[in-house]
Amino acid sequence: MNLSKPYLTTRSLQPENQETPIQFIKNNIISERLFFRRNHFSYPNLTYSSYWLPVNGHVRNPQLFSLQNIMSLPSKTLTVVLECAGNKRSFFEPKVFGEQWEKGAISQGVWKGVPLKTLLQLAHIKEGALEVVVEGYDVGKRTDTDKVYSYARSLPIEKALHEDTLVAYEYNGGPIPFKHGFPLRLIVPQWYGMASVKWVKQITIVNRAFSGPFQTVDYVYYPKKDSDEGATPVTTMRVNSSIQKPLNREILTTGVHEINGIAWTGKGLIVKVEISTDSGQTWTEVKLRNKDQYSWIDWSYDWEVAEKGEYTILSKATDSHGRVQRKEPYWNRKGYGYNGIDRIKVKVE
Repeated sequence: MNLSKPYLTTRSLQPENQETPIQFIKNNIISERLFFRRNHFSYPNLTYSSYWLPVNGHVRNPQLFSLQNIMSLPSKTLTVVLECAGNKRSFFEPKVFGEQWEKGAISQGVWKGVPLKTLLQLAHIKEGALEVVVEGYDVGKRTDTDKVYSYARSLPIEKALHEDTLVAYEYNGGPIPFKHGFPLRLIVPQWYGMASVKWVKQITIVNRAFSGPFQTVDYVYYPKKDSDEGATPVTTMRVNSSIQKPLNREILTTGVHEINGIAWTGKGLIVKVEISTDSGQTWTEVKLRNKDQYSWIDWSYDWEVAEKGEYTILSKATDSHGRVQRKEPYWNRKGYGYNGIDRIKVKVE
């Protein structure tokens, strides 16, 4: 009996950043043990017994919610994929600086919580509200300044009021694990994971553009290496796919091999995944196993190979908005949103 188990792949420990071993994931719901971890600072110190959530700012009726208040409100349960904006950063050419994620800065789970919209409505937003700022308890110094910042991000008012943007308190049927945001974290379906703020400390409605460093310095696409010209914010996930099996550089025998993987998007649904086993000369549409609104889909293809040699296998996904995984990703100097066609090489002996 084989009792071996996969582990997270460590990228850094201070702060802790660890990848999901995506090539070994066989379930669509990722356990706490294998859910990727992305942090900018050390974990916060919290006293849960006195936990209160203020909702204030550009409102007529500021609120202070206890956990019990929040858990007594009408809830929603959603299966949502969370992808770090830096997922696959290590594949960019030319290379960029930052955490050198491979394919595993992505996971998904079942999240239960109250729609953010419900809390905002109870606070009675004033006319002219532009954004909703969500601040976490995690704080620290950045490398580009000596100032101490808390991790804070804003959402446009329309996204904040979307019925599926959640203030979540459960994950896979239990309390959210501490390392993933306990007791409350934001869940913003279809946006990259930086929007899903953990350890929520306070929610503030503002009537101006929020300019915190995790909004206007980080999580911005800078298409030029030496200037900020053409900069745009990182928001919706790009259409993407990853080959899970076989492994890159694996040695195989002749015969039939299952190629499988996942595909996901921030707009609509995945409608097609194509595979090439000849470096992109020909493409074959593969079987899709599920089509949920906010989760990844599984796909598989039975590859019959009779000739020995080296093979480059590619995958590309298409979503219902006509967005297709790109032959070459959009290069940007901070390395966000990589969605180049996925590729592995195998040798058949």
